[in-house]
Amino acid sequence: MREGYIRMFTSWFRLIIKTTALRSYKSLFSVLLRLIRQCQSVVNGKERDFQEGSSLALSSQPVANQSEQTPPVSLAVPILDAPPQTQLGTNVQMPTPEPYGGNNINVNVSCYDTRSPGNPTALSTPISFPKPSIPVAVATTPPPTTPPPLTTPGQTFNIILTPIVPESQVKRYERHVPVDSEYKPFKVKKGLLDCSEEFAAIDGWQPLTHPEGALFFYHPHKRVFTDADARDPDTALKLATAVENAYREARNADIFLLPSVELTLEFIMEDGEEMWGYYFADHERRSIFWFKDHESYDLINNVRGAKRKSHIKYALDSQYWRHIELFPNKRVLPEDIVVTLKEIVMHAHAENITSETCLAPFAPSEIASMLGLVDLLKDSTNKEREHSVWIAARFMRLFCNAKFVNFCGQPGARLDVDQSLYGEHDTRSKKIILRIMNVILFGSPDAQSRAIHMIWVDETIVQPRWKNFIDRLTTEWNGYTIFSTVMLAVDISFLAVPAVASQGPAIVLAYLSSLCALGSLVVSLILAGQVNDSRRGSAAEVASFMVGMSRSMLGLESLALMLSLPFALLIWGMAFFAGALSILIFRTSGVVAVSIASPIWIAIFVLATWPVLAANNIHISQLRTWIIEQVLPQAAVPVISRV
Repeated sequence: MREGYIRMFTSWFRLIIKTTALRSYKSLFSVLLRLIRQCQSVVNGKERDFQEGSSLALSSQPVANQSEQTPPVSLAVPILDAPPQTQLGTNVQMPTPEPYGGNNINVNVSCYDTRSPGNPTALSTPISFPKPSIPVAVATTPPPTTPPPLTTPGQTFNIILTPIVPESQVKRYERHVPVDSEYKPFKVKKGLLDCSEEFAAIDGWQPLTHPEGALFFYHPHKRVFTDADARDPDTALKLATAVENAYREARNADIFLLPSVELTLEFIMEDGEEMWGYYFADHERRSIFWFKDHESYDLINNVRGAKRKSHIKYALDSQYWRHIELFPNKRVLPEDIVVTLKEIVMHAHAENITSETCLAPFAPSEIASMLGLVDLLKDSTNKEREHSVWIAARFMRLFCNAKFVNFCGQPGARLDVDQSLYGEHDTRSKKIILRIMNVILFGSPDAQSRAIHMIWVDETIVQPRWKNFIDRLTTEWNGYTIFSTVMLAVDISFLAVPAVASQGPAIVLAYLSSLCALGSLVVSLILAGQVNDSRRGSAAEVASFMVGMSRSMLGLESLALMLSLPFALLIWGMAFFAGALSILIFRTSGVVAVSIASPIWIAIFVLATWPVLAANNIHISQLRTWIIEQVLPQAAVPVISRV
């Protein structure tokens, strides 16, 4: 029993020394209170009850055990246990005394500036403690290795720091670093292949590999991420200067940096001038920020009317998740992130099922696949799994961006995908030339214009509808190619009939029909080839194409006219063939054949023109009403005069 007490009080004594050395006075006060309670429990014979109910494990490292049992609450890269330059700013060295001997336990404490990890100012204070009444055996622990300073004395660089956002200004996917094209074998030395040298940290910079394969670097003590090659000596020195400048500017701006804050640096070459883009990522609020005011079109992402802070918050949230997506390594996926993501995906899935105007930026099949992936993420919570972190970050970024585009939480929030925030679009052509072309092209431009405005709302692509629109057009064009080929074969066969040789007008109409069928075939093939080549790309590529079309003379109506050509040319080819066939029937047939064919021909003509007239809001009932309005006033005047 006595040996158990000695071990127990030894653990408490070491904890008091460690807490004092770290200058965590609040924690020291808590430890002393627990020690008093422990003594009272021993005196009262309730030692076992206290040991079972205490939240502090009685071992040689109670604080470490407690932290291991606490699940992570943020996506920040875990902070090192004893970094040389951290928010606490301590460097503890505890030499091991000889067992049961010695007069003092010396603790050397180096204290730094606690405002930020950027610029330490060294102080050294030796602290001496009297010999305890109970012999203390201190475990042997190797002193932490202090990394070399980031900058070399005497070397200075003119570093320009500029604010950036990770979504569009971190050019990882646009670097295109050339690789040696020489073909020669690689000599593998005997034994197991050792790659430790290539993956070893250089000047504190750790090389990491993104799940997609990209190489980036992380400095664990400065908490800095960068895509720049830190293995290059010149680049490493420039990075070091940029890091020191960024933290110094943050301190000068009176910005308090939490220990979990991360800095990202991006090398930028603009007009022959070297700059370093930067941003800070705060994991407590899940947002990014800078040390000076920043106004950027890249942040608002072509969204007009963004004026409220509560609205911009969703844009900053989206940029934060882009940061996690770019640098997912060494992170632990919190459980609350997975729960929140599952709730968002479930809501989007339910809205896709029950509404035709769902705001989710994904098709129903894609949402169902996402829901299955989110269920699998539960097995990766509270674990260091960079692939799972990347998946969660990618989904969260897309949904946060959708909330920003749709003005979530604002008075004028978009509640369905057809709603325009900047005024209703008039999908009916107003120009007289477009009205005429709509009649000539059998109402197809008006129908195409309505479909286009349903996928291009407020200069924003509705991605699920665009995919369905392109699939429908491709299917239609494939059908038009078949019909045009058949129509072209019919026209050639018609011209080969001997009785047509003497009918000049019929021959002309047959030629026109052949040309229209050929035009429909060629245009269908061209449009289908363009769609399969570039129109199935990303939303940004589609939006760029739509913006280019909207700047033409007729705006988006020119696109509607273009998409109407295969159908309209095919219809005109059939109409010309019908005219040629009618000439042949009425000029070469007898009275009986003409009398039978005439009413049928008239009926077919009326039925064929009915949909075209209806598409242009021309109806027989309106014609009847117009006739009555024109006749009744003339008949009503004499009646009124008699009264």
